[in-house]
Amino acid sequence: MTQLRPFTVSALIAGTALAPVMALVLVAAPATPARAQQQPQPQQQAVEWTPRRLDQLDRNVRRLERAVTQRNAAGVPVIIETDPEVVILQGVVSDMQRRLSDIEATVQRMNGDIERLTFANDEAQRDNAAMRRLLTDSNTRITALEGQLEAVAEANAPIVADSPTGDARQDFDRAIRLANAQDVRAQRALEVFVITWPDAAQAREANYRLGDLRAAAGDQTGAVQAYASALSGWPRTSWAPDATIKLASGLDATDRNTQACAAVREFFQRYGEGAPTTLINRARQIRERAECPA
Repeated sequence: MTQLRPFTVSALIAGTALAPVMALVLVAAPATPARAQQQPQPQQQAVEWTPRRLDQLDRNVRRLERAVTQRNAAGVPVIIETDPEVVILQGVVSDMQRRLSDIEATVQRMNGDIERLTFANDEAQRDNAAMRRLLTDSNTRITALEGQLEAVAEANAPIVADSPTGDARQDFDRAIRLANAQDVRAQRALEVFVITWPDAAQAREANYRLGDLRAAAGDQTGAVQAYASALSGWPRTSWAPDATIKLASGLDATDRNTQACAAVREFFQRYGEGAPTTLINRARQIRERAECPA
């Protein structure tokens, strides 16, 4: 029986880190395949895989492949024994793979929990936004209601002489702004103005505007009083013709026909010339309704 010289990987790739990993033993074909004895390898330092070393490793592997092919072609069986360190390494890799699978499953569960928490957080944010809108709307309504209550309280307060600004012009402008805005405080503001500034230049117009507010509220008696005060001395203002017709209408509505006829007569005498057609027609209607003498 002829025994051939063992063929080992370390013989081909001496100087590389592959020698401690595995050993190849080639034995003659006729004899019973015998396992090559593993040669103990000394401890080696970690190899720094530079491009030069990688090229050398590639060349040695190719040489090994050619040698194995030649042996197989010659009918010499090749027995490869795995290095124990490789077995250990495979076990470590298998364990790492299991751990990696566990980590992946944990990450998937965490992702599911995060998605559920994100959805719950979005729902909570929408609920909070709706609550903030509701609170804002409630605060706005409460503020508006408080303002209305204050306005009503001010409108129903006793009428006494008082000047909010200390100036007749400014007090008048404030009262007119309230009247134009249809504020419930407008009537009281005008009433306070006419008793606080009876001799002011704006007092006549304030009475005229006060008469309009009273008439709109259904207080014809109060309206007549305000219009009469506004027309004291029969002013030549742009609103005087309208105030005269409204005075006549109020007198007619309160069954004071004689006074209504007198107001219509004053209208034609003082303001009829150049008066708007609408006022002239209203004056004629009042005269007919009150049965005024020709």
